Amino acid sequence: MFLSILRWRQIFAERPRLAAFVFGVSVLLTVFPGTPTMAQQNVVVVRPKEIHDVLVNPDMGITTFQRFNGQEPNPPLKWSEVGPVTKLPAAATTPDFPEASVAYCRWYWNVVEPEPGKFNWEIVDLAIEEARAHGQKLAIRLMPYSNEDALPEWYRKSGAKRANKDSDKDGKIWQPDFSDPLFLKFWGELVAEAGLRYDGNPHLNTVDISSVGYWGEGWSPYMPAFSTQKALIDIWLEAFKRTPLLMNFDEPQALAYGTQQGAGWRLDCWGDMRVSSTNPYFPAEMLEIYPQQIVRTGIQNVWQRSPVSLETCYTVPGWKERGYDLDYIIAQGLRWHVSTVNIKSAPIPAEWKSKFDDFQKTIGYRFILRRLEYSKTVKPGTMMPVHMWWLNSGVAPVYSQYDLAMELRSSGSSAIIRIPVDVRKWLPGDSVFDDTVYVPQDLDEGTYDLRIAMLDPRTGKPAIRFAIERRQDDGWYAMGSIMVKAH
Repeated sequence: MFLSILRWRQIFAERPRLAAFVFGVSVLLTVFPGTPTMAQQNVVVVRPKEIHDVLVNPDMGITTFQRFNGQEPNPPLKWSEVGPVTKLPAAATTPDFPEASVAYCRWYWNVVEPEPGKFNWEIVDLAIEEARAHGQKLAIRLMPYSNEDALPEWYRKSGAKRANKDSDKDGKIWQPDFSDPLFLKFWGELVAEAGLRYDGNPHLNTVDISSVGYWGEGWSPYMPAFSTQKALIDIWLEAFKRTPLLMNFDEPQALAYGTQQGAGWRLDCWGDMRVSSTNPYFPAEMLEIYPQQIVRTGIQNVWQRSPVSLETCYTVPGWKERGYDLDYIIAQGLRWHVSTVNIKSAPIPAEWKSKFDDFQKTIGYRFILRRLEYSKTVKPGTMMPVHMWWLNSGVAPVYSQYDLAMELRSSGSSAIIRIPVDVRKWLPGDSVFDDTVYVPQDLDEGTYDLRIAMLDPRTGKPAIRFAIERRQDDGWYAMGSIMVKAH
């Protein structure tokens, strides 16, 4: 707040020494207006140069599907909904598919629990280990059944109620009555066991909330009341309190509820550009359902605290074959602040690769250090002013915590100084840090390299690539040098 002239006169009358000091400073600033102060002379200013590469960073980007980095992609127009149960071989040559930080796999109930209470978690464990071995995290969905893959035989013979008959149009698949307490009981036991085993696993990216209908997507000709849908969502919310959950998109009331409880969201038919449909369970999504349902369910801002994930309708070559508008599809994905995209491990048509490169540079987060200021010379055991100006040029934040850090390193001594910021709050746009950090007392005198990184808090190792030059082999970014003097 500015003080009036009358108030300043009163202060100076009461404190003549203060008046003399202020007068002296004002004379100096008047006589030498362009002269830098000692503090200004002790400042190093770094303006890193931006790069425009596609960056592979944790928890974002195009994912592999039912396979891992370095393995053979799917054919252009086909894919399998059956998740891997054995170790898959590496491709004979470098695959024509982007490197991915996330592998997405899903399995049916009859594979995960072939007998009541006997869970085949080895296949999920193997997938986690394979993801780690290929430099990825794993995203998963456990699915009750599909139009081709039946519920476990033991469940169908358990006395559970059936919603259809053999003579019905869909009679080849045994459709459960979702309001039957046995469905909630047995499916709930599977989900609870999965949560006990995997919730909080640092190698898991996300878990889909899987409930009603084919593939657990949340829709069915035999939809139960919302109270039952809610109960089938709640079992996931109870089982996974630490690993991010994704709510499937199809039922508006269920979508709104799941996201209100903290889940992110995903949709299974990104890119469906049909203009009309006679199938009530397969409407024209991109031009009708999706944009409007996002508004109607109030999930426009979920991306600010929980991830958004998209999956292609058909495959990208399938879009091209149908003459779909790629620019519109990509623009919608960016408007929805997408972090991960499953294109079903199908190759990207050669003439579309540049557009997908640009897409990958924008989805998720992308951190650019615009300016760094620090002291040329510091004394151990004191506070050093630091200024950082960052830009997140992506469309989403990073949803896991990473430690922004400075390292001072010489041939005989080093120290890591963590910057007190929560990078999860860096939404698209600019972020500024203006504060002081403590220079460790035990640093030896000498010249140090100053480096920055975002560290995985579990390992203490650099985890995130920035869109700037100066990255070194160990993942740290060289910024300059700093002198440590005891006196």
